[in-house]
Amino acid sequence: QVQLVESGGGLVQAGGSLTLSCAASGRTFSNYAMGWFRQAPGKEHVSVASINWVGSVTYYADSVKGRFTISRDNTKNTVYLQMNSLKPEDTTVYYCAIRRERFTSATLNRAEYDYWGQGTQVTVSS
Repeated sequence: QVQLVESGGGLVQAGGSLTLSCAASGRTFSNYAMGWFRQAPGKEHVSVASINWVGSVTYYADSVKGRFTISRDNTKNTVYLQMNSLKPEDTTVYYCAIRRERFTSATLNRAEYDYWGQGTQVTVSS
């Protein structure tokens, strides 16, 4: 049973920073690409960032390039999302996800992920 547990969300002022964490279990974490997504109420998941299984390739949505950084620690089975220069429009629930196939590259295509965490709320006040 694959489990993904996000943490680190909260309330921050515009221009501030937060670091999200996602702890994975139930699958050999180091073999799988990981992604971060966000979802506004009533809308589909929108890709934010992805990292390949090695940690050498990363992709970002245009809206977060230069502000967010995805990384992973395969010894801790954890993927991170460092969020800097946060804006009110970044407010929503953030989810991590694990890619369906092993040893594949990063991808922002949500259809390539098969397990998702429960989400963590990020609120950016203006």
